[in-house]
Amino acid sequence: MTATTSSADDRSVVIGVDYGTLSGRAVVVRVSDGAELGSAVHEYSHAVLEDVLPATGKRLPHDWALQVPSDYVDVLKDAVPKAIAASGVSPEDVIGIATDFTACTVLPTTADGTPLCELDELRDRPHAYVKLWKHHAAQGQADRINALAHERSEPWIARYGGKLSSEWELAKGLQLLEEDPEVYARMDHWVEAADWIIWQLCGTYVRNTCTAGYKAVYQDGAYPSKEFLAALDERFVDFFEAKVEQPLAPLGARAGGLTEQAAAWTGLPAGIAVAVGNVDAHVTSPAAKAVDPGQMLAVMGTSTCHVMNSDQLGEVPGMCGVVRDGITPGLWGYEAGQSGVGDIFAWFVRSSVPASYAERAAERGLDLHQYLTELASQQAVGEHGLVALDWHSGNRSVLVDHELSGLVLGLTLGTKPEEVYRALLESTAFGTRKIIESFEAAGVPVTELVVAGGLLKNAFLMQMYADVTRRPLSLLGSTQGPALGSSIHAAVAAGAYPDIHAAAAVMGRKEEAAYVPDEERAQAYDALYAEYSRLHDYFGRGENDVMHRLRDIKRKAVR
Repeated sequence: MTATTSSADDRSVVIGVDYGTLSGRAVVVRVSDGAELGSAVHEYSHAVLEDVLPATGKRLPHDWALQVPSDYVDVLKDAVPKAIAASGVSPEDVIGIATDFTACTVLPTTADGTPLCELDELRDRPHAYVKLWKHHAAQGQADRINALAHERSEPWIARYGGKLSSEWELAKGLQLLEEDPEVYARMDHWVEAADWIIWQLCGTYVRNTCTAGYKAVYQDGAYPSKEFLAALDERFVDFFEAKVEQPLAPLGARAGGLTEQAAAWTGLPAGIAVAVGNVDAHVTSPAAKAVDPGQMLAVMGTSTCHVMNSDQLGEVPGMCGVVRDGITPGLWGYEAGQSGVGDIFAWFVRSSVPASYAERAAERGLDLHQYLTELASQQAVGEHGLVALDWHSGNRSVLVDHELSGLVLGLTLGTKPEEVYRALLESTAFGTRKIIESFEAAGVPVTELVVAGGLLKNAFLMQMYADVTRRPLSLLGSTQGPALGSSIHAAVAAGAYPDIHAAAAVMGRKEEAAYVPDEERAQAYDALYAEYSRLHDYFGRGENDVMHRLRDIKRKAVR
């Protein structure tokens, strides 16, 4: 169907709730035209647990990142009522609600969905908590999974670019089994947070096709075999059958109706449509009107996720996955990504900028990012004499190796902070170009680059991406991309539109070709990108494993 009008009346609204790394945001959206009427944010009180476990004060190992699931429920209790109040609409006009989540963010629960970390006897066990997407401590398990998959010629491994990430469900589940078998035995369900929050809203546990495919290796109607799992660890043989398998539902479908309990939390009418869960990046595609083949959406924030629909199946080395119906029903959805982008810029500002810069920025009424960007924009391309690798959080695509680390080459005693800052900005643009080139080399064309996320407000960075990738950049015409995308799914689940394409055509928004490449700068960036590519292959493809060796030295030193 290609209807472009809503069957709902002009008063009908939906709620989109976007669960990010540090907060959840609720947005009220009018169904008839996608107008955003009100929003509210709730910061997670526990944020990200990376250093110590609050229940015990015990230090967490390196590369751990946990969260507390009650923070997610608090978003429903706080942000949703505030967004309704800010919008001025009546709760009775709300016809549906949908959510999106970071992924792979996964937690162990009991049979009724109670998180294991909420059981008194398990509050002191780190493995009982949510493992956030950027929990990278399962790299050893991921390495073994990948080696075994290639040894056995498992057909599904090519659908993930030849490597499963340590961020995905399988590696994290194996780590749980091997490091805390008691908690593993207590676990009835290994649940994506994207599905868990829907369970809390409607009382029904269904898995969405997006996370099942990308994060749990569900391909061609099946998960990896028991024989494969047993070869990893005999105790792991029934992982999918006993801990993971659950009815699957397509994106945009109705998971159920809002329960009385969830209605009390949110102030919304009981029984309204609750849409099937989704991933924050993937759900943004309809918001940006990037649902057709060849439109690559880059959702740029702390990390960047690159998603794209295609009518053809290809095997792209280093992609995070290709899943039928993974972004919109009826098409193959591709995913790639960069594990660190905004996080890298934030680290540099937090750790490496002199106090004098902060003082001058304050005098100008600017934050440090704005001030450094202004200074960096005054340099010619290549003037700093630097090139950096954007691997401070490892490499998600195309190397799929979270044991890699960041690098800045060319530093001298005369190097200024704004020059390093610019080199870091450039490194992330080069990483995106590497991903685009990998797709096209595999016969999957990228015809348009659309940008969403918090970083699109940096005009200098956006122009840099256009110049580096040699593509016009279109922009999502909203600052609430994932929440708007969730709202579109809520409208479809509520029956206001026949499908996601029809809803996106009316409710989505995009600024076409907001930035176009400058040929002179593009040529200059080509030279820097050539050096980036040499370093990328030298340190990332095995010629020099010094980054891995340094990780090993660090682990031994902190024991």
